[in-house]
Amino acid sequence: MDLVEVLPQLHMFRFPIGQAYLWRDGTELTLIDAGDVNAAPAIEEAVRGLGHDPADIARIVITHGHRDHYGAAQELADRHGAEILAHRLDAPVIRGEEEVGEPVLLDWERPLYEHALTVPPAPPTRVDTELSDGAVLPFGGGARVVHSPGHTPGSIGVHLPGHGVLFTGDCVAGVGQVMLGVFNIDRERAAASFRRLAALEPATVCFGHGDPLTEDAAAVLRAAADTSSADGDAGLQVEHG
Repeated sequence: MDLVEVLPQLHMFRFPIGQAYLWRDGTELTLIDAGDVNAAPAIEEAVRGLGHDPADIARIVITHGHRDHYGAAQELADRHGAEILAHRLDAPVIRGEEEVGEPVLLDWERPLYEHALTVPPAPPTRVDTELSDGAVLPFGGGARVVHSPGHTPGSIGVHLPGHGVLFTGDCVAGVGQVMLGVFNIDRERAAASFRRLAALEPATVCFGHGDPLTEDAAAVLRAAADTSSADGDAGLQVEHG
């Protein structure tokens, strides 16, 4: 796992497939996603390396119910007492009560999807708090939940307006270029969600896959959203899960 500083209060944990983020409010920590089922030891080591105790992780916000985003959440929460939060529409998938919906794949996405399936399955994971659009969470000066369906029914973005930071989950990807994320259950809804996220005009954008966007972020995100379509980009090959 690679540890990348995005901002003084924000670090990215980059795994072989996908990534998670750590936001710091003094000594209180918030995880945005939690990597796959094997990620907990690396996350704990990185937290300690930053001078914190993993017991300072107050909450784990899951952007959507895919195995590379919530796999380690239960283990981390059980060890350190963190609260797990996710949108109410993806909560049954995360708990193991429902199967995750199958994406409608474009031809160029099929080999990428086969690679994504090499991520080990995630265990059933509790969701302590079910989220809805517009909910405000107690970190980052007030973190707003932005329902962003399309990738999955309960996909969310997390917006910290006081800091100009936006976490997009897998609605948007930043591998190679900023683009609509892949493996969508409903590509048209995902494109509409992309445009909604872009309208927030963030200064820093953190994707579920790809390097964070820290320069001219609002303009780049808006331009990418404006050119996104339900047809996709058959010429772009990205690592994604």
